[in-house]
Amino acid sequence: MSEVIKVGMADLKVCVSPDSITTLGLGSCVGIALRDPVTKIGGLAHIMLPDSTAIRNNSNIPKFADTGIEELVRQIVARGANRSRLVAKIAGGAQMFAFQTKSEMVRIGERNVEASKKKLKELGIRILAEDTGKDYGRTVIFYPETGDFVIKAVGRSQTVI
Repeated sequence: MSEVIKVGMADLKVCVSPDSITTLGLGSCVGIALRDPVTKIGGLAHIMLPDSTAIRNNSNIPKFADTGIEELVRQIVARGANRSRLVAKIAGGAQMFAFQTKSEMVRIGERNVEASKKKLKELGIRILAEDTGKDYGRTVIFYPETGDFVIKAVGRSQTVI
């Protein structure tokens, strides 16, 4: 019997097929799903902020794109995945406020997406698909067995990337 593992905000988890992994309420946060297609080991990080260096004395590694993605890779490899085969899918990073501005504080979703892409590129992990931006929150379920990243949003059709 397979299990659906829940990932909280500023959290990450790893699982092995046939288990799946989910996180709720990706607004400006970004969900980064990583997977080794051969071993079917995968994981999901729910990051809240782009850069850990901007906040002093913060030990919550999964909270930030830079440290959370590195830790997710470390844990997936520790479970038996091959680092060179890892691929990614990302979702979230919405602009959750109605007003438009160039303020860095309000652009948090966009900055989270940019930071996630930058870190994945630095680590040599290819992004296969993404559902990012726009102005609505998402709930996601990731299936390491198939690589399906199911995205649900209120008032919208469910999509699979």
